[in-house]
Amino acid sequence: MAAVEKRSVTIRGHRTSYSLETPFFDELVTIAAVRTMPLATLIAEIDESRARETNLSSAIRLYILAWVKTGETPPA
Repeated sequence: MAAVEKRSVTIRGHRTSYSLETPFFDELVTIAAVRTMPLATLIAEIDESRARETNLSSAIRLYILAWVKTGETPPA
């Protein structure tokens, strides 16, 4: 099983962190490339659409899962 890595990103002018396993991070990078957007922009989009009771790392994983299952941007 892949180790969880903590990463930092600046979204909307402030630093935040999230933790993902390498396969999830690799898929996130791929999604950003397919959507032709910077990784930080994709993470900001996920952050904006997540339920407040869901942490950012979980929201990213759920986004990736929905993308892999449908090949599309999941609804908010």
